[in-house]
Amino acid sequence: MTVPALTAETRWRCTLCGNLTRFDVTRTARVIDFLHFDLAGESKVEETEVLSESVESVRCRWCNAVDQVELVDRPGAEAAQADGAEQG
Repeated sequence: MTVPALTAETRWRCTLCGNLTRFDVTRTARVIDFLHFDLAGESKVEETEVLSESVESVRCRWCNAVDQVELVDRPGAEAAQADGAEQG
């Protein structure tokens, strides 16, 4: 099953239990990390550039359903789109 991609105006919803807030997401990403090492050899990621990313599966933390998500509108998404259209 293809996992629907999130946008600024949408969010996931579990079709079985209605969960909107808790998901385990398995994803694959190609990234470039800029690592900064201190003199003791400990590293810290200071910048990350995502080259590509794909979501492989989404599991609902409430009912444990796998890949049972749909896209729904985020609250206020229509108002935000309207405000952006008026200013643009």
